[in-house]
Amino acid sequence: MGSSFRLLKILRVLFSERIDELLPQPKRGALKALAWCIPTIRMKRSRGERLRDALQTLGPVFVKFGQMLSTRRDLLPPDIAAPLAELQDQVKPFAGATAKAIIESDLECTIDAIFSEFSAEPMASASVAQVHSARLKTGEEVIVKVIRPGIEKVIEEDLKLMMTIAKFVEKNFVDGKRLKLVQVVSDYRMTILDELDLMREAANTALIRRNFEHSPICYVPQIYWDYTRRNVMVEERVYGVPISRVDIFKEKKVNMEKLAERGVEIFFTQVFDHSFFHADMHPGNVFVDISDPENPVYKAIDFGIVGTLDPESQAYLAQNLIAFFDRDYRAVAELHVESGWVPKDTNVGEFESAIRTVCEPIFQKPLGEISFGVLLIRLFEVARRFQMEVQPQLVLLQKTLLNIEGLGRELYPELDLWKTGKPFLERWVKERLGPKGIVDYAKRNLSRWAVQFPALTNTLLSTPQRMEHLESIQLQQAEALKHLALESKKRRYSGHLSSLLGVSGLLISGAALMADHDWLAGHWPLVITALSLVLILRR
Repeated sequence: MGSSFRLLKILRVLFSERIDELLPQPKRGALKALAWCIPTIRMKRSRGERLRDALQTLGPVFVKFGQMLSTRRDLLPPDIAAPLAELQDQVKPFAGATAKAIIESDLECTIDAIFSEFSAEPMASASVAQVHSARLKTGEEVIVKVIRPGIEKVIEEDLKLMMTIAKFVEKNFVDGKRLKLVQVVSDYRMTILDELDLMREAANTALIRRNFEHSPICYVPQIYWDYTRRNVMVEERVYGVPISRVDIFKEKKVNMEKLAERGVEIFFTQVFDHSFFHADMHPGNVFVDISDPENPVYKAIDFGIVGTLDPESQAYLAQNLIAFFDRDYRAVAELHVESGWVPKDTNVGEFESAIRTVCEPIFQKPLGEISFGVLLIRLFEVARRFQMEVQPQLVLLQKTLLNIEGLGRELYPELDLWKTGKPFLERWVKERLGPKGIVDYAKRNLSRWAVQFPALTNTLLSTPQRMEHLESIQLQQAEALKHLALESKKRRYSGHLSSLLGVSGLLISGAALMADHDWLAGHWPLVITALSLVLILRR
């Protein structure tokens, strides 16, 4: 019942803001009657502002959706993209007094005991948490991140509704099972609930900071663990220009091409070298140090959502991308079959032809003009024909790649994602899948193999004895089968007598074993004689 009420609220909010007007004209008809049945909030606001306000009213799950849309300014009209960008860090804040109470409750001490300065006015407010500036007693400038009160209950309600919709689609639509919507929603549930635990975000931040510790192109702030809990996180304050301020970059004559290419390089480094990537890289989470305009340095924050890839997915993804770069559609088709992304009985020739039909028109454009987002959409259409299943482990990766492309194109419209990515991928494949990669893999796993070596040696050395024992068992089974065959012939004549004698023998044996020792000592010759007689007669 709760999901039904929530669905009605969502429809009411969307239609009251006349979000149906965002749909293409031919698709409005079915919703027009319903839209006019719901009172409309008539204000002098653009359609983008109305969409922004609707998503903000509906809560964090929908705000996240708006944040993702806002990163694709190259695909959205300006009057929609600009208002949605405000969702990145300008969500309506909660009271500073409430934030102080949460901090003091989680840290079990007063604000004054930890900070020499604390601003009750939030610096930024997002869908799940808001941020306050402060200074530690030891002098370091920090930011204090605080989870919104009561947000977990709201998110759980929306996730239940999403799961209900996903189950309905899987059950009633042809493509429902292939899309694995239930699994996708389950993974998204874990992702967004993890974001509510700031201890987890702090751990993610610490790991990515180590990964980029000596990097000249990316900086990650330090975590202050003594003041970090589930609902509160204190980290180093970093300064920089928001990545969305293209006007400032141009004014300061920043090398825009290098800035865009470094963003792509950071993404590929995280995915393939670290296998641990920032999966929420919207403009509100990325700043740039432009003190040296020719060598801009990224400063990333907010690692509540991260993604990982297992080695198999990494290898298949890298080889697939390289094959796309080289237009080797046969390799793309074969890799999809080998990886299990399409059924094993897929006709590789037909799949290759379908991929070529989609990709060749796209590749007729200069590489710098090709949108990876458009390519993914076209490939998705091909996938429907060949029953390609959605890969949940790649959903976050695809979202992040779209974010990166959107950011890069906004900074430098001529950005050639292929040119920047291909050399990186070729190097990765050579290092990881070539002779050097095999040697490095052996080195990394040598200690584990050393521990397992004694057990493996014992197994190998005992193999001959095991084989002899197995042969012996097989011979015994053959003899037993032969004996059973003979017994079956005799059973017609001696079955009843044999059973009677067998039971008698068991009774005598049982009586002897259960009797006291004195009786057994006096009658053991009788017992032995009786048992011997039974065995002789049975034989």
